[in-house]
Amino acid sequence: MKIFYSDASAYSTKVRMAAHYAGLPVDAVVVDTNANPAELLAANPLGKIPTLLTDDGLAVYDSRAIMNYIDRQTRGSLYPRNAAKRTEVDVLEATADGICDSLLSIVYERRTRPEDKVHQPWIDRQWQKVERALDHLEANMPRLGKKPHAGHFALAAMLRYIEMRFSGKWQRGRPKLKRYLTRFEAVFPDYASFKD
Repeated sequence: MKIFYSDASAYSTKVRMAAHYAGLPVDAVVVDTNANPAELLAANPLGKIPTLLTDDGLAVYDSRAIMNYIDRQTRGSLYPRNAAKRTEVDVLEATADGICDSLLSIVYERRTRPEDKVHQPWIDRQWQKVERALDHLEANMPRLGKKPHAGHFALAAMLRYIEMRFSGKWQRGRPKLKRYLTRFEAVFPDYASFKD
């Protein structure tokens, strides 16, 4: 199996960590989506990452679809069976992914437009979403036991991404979130290999 990914993609980091944790053997293949790589486009007509390609040619894309696939293939290693607990995990994952969506929107706004065309009100609106969601997470930190779940991987990937792109701009007043990656690494020691 292969996962097409980019080092800078939080969604890719999430699924790669989860596959590793769950013991699903995959080869990680770095791709440049701007170059329209043929192998990626053959698997995913959207040309987006991450994309998982199974040994029998099944292409699974969108990070949550991949997370659910990994969970099914590894007999429930990422999501709890209890419906209420599953909903909590799904909401945490959606919150972390939603923060990444807003952060990515800011990055693309700045990267793809000429400086005089960058729409600051759009950036401000996206950052407000990020701030609200981070404050919500700080006030409602998920419990992190000995066994991480999909939401924990999403949160760790998001924090890695926000630190990479917006270092020093999100930590103030959020000591629990600042400490989360240290706590996460204690239950998922292999996190260090996904930092770069």
